[in-house]
Amino acid sequence: MKILVTGGAGYIGSVTVKRLIEEGHDITVFDNLVYGHATSVSCTLIQGELTDKESLFEKLKFKQFDAVIHFAAYAYPGESMSNPHKYFYYNLVGGMNILEFMREQKIPYIVFSSSCAVFGNPKSLPIKEDDDKQPESVYGESKLMFEKMLFWYEKVFGIKHINLRYFNAAGATLDNTLGEDHDPESHLIPLAMRSASKSTPFTLFGDDYPTPDGTCVRDYIHVEDLAEAHSKALVYLSRVGKSDSFNLGTGKGCSNREVLSMIEKVSKKKILVQVHPRRPGDPPIVYADKSKAKLILGFNPLHSDLENIITTAWRWYSRNR
Repeated sequence: MKILVTGGAGYIGSVTVKRLIEEGHDITVFDNLVYGHATSVSCTLIQGELTDKESLFEKLKFKQFDAVIHFAAYAYPGESMSNPHKYFYYNLVGGMNILEFMREQKIPYIVFSSSCAVFGNPKSLPIKEDDDKQPESVYGESKLMFEKMLFWYEKVFGIKHINLRYFNAAGATLDNTLGEDHDPESHLIPLAMRSASKSTPFTLFGDDYPTPDGTCVRDYIHVEDLAEAHSKALVYLSRVGKSDSFNLGTGKGCSNREVLSMIEKVSKKKILVQVHPRRPGDPPIVYADKSKAKLILGFNPLHSDLENIITTAWRWYSRNR
């Protein structure tokens, strides 16, 4: 297939692009490189802004695509609460411009990089695809709003879509070529690795949650497994042609303390932990019901045990820090 990948120079995007190229697909990446890295892309890379509709159409109009994978978005929930305009404008206007391009070019399929943030603080566990959606951040709301846009673009124009709602993406590619490299960094695993390698304090937000060890529990899924899920979603759309939504997780959680202990085990370094008060809005436990993705897409996260996640992430971090 000829596939346009927006945000394909980012963390999950670049790993997915690598996987799709290995499968023989013809990939074009469109990225503004604000957070992505050109060096992570080994195919045609077009730099541009999704929010500039005229430029977007001009740069892509001579290319033919069978499908779109839409990763491009600003994705810091905390920042979204202090700068809502940035998140609503880029995530929604940019997404709408992609949909308009698809409509004009008659591209029939889109796989959307959504998020478990659309659910907010879950009322029951594990989280199922049809559970209530009450985002706790502007970021989560922007993802949910774009899912609604996709619904209407299918209803009006027939564009089929799949929403892939990630839980906590983590790890690095098994061949040690691509990993998590954000600036600024906000995720627990790379921040803890940085603390371990530099012998600097690591801030742990809250140790008094109603969990076995008092720290938050999250569902971590390996980035290689996420890449596979996108491939399977494209196959499903092209063969079945039915829109749907899927949670991508392992169906179980790991606490912050368990993650820190595993980093110490893999790195053979001690992490100096400083406990700070809870952050507002952090639910105690979040993990996915993975059964729908397994049943319909045949998706099974084979690389997502915690030790493998940390081992691949530490190996990549040690090479690239």
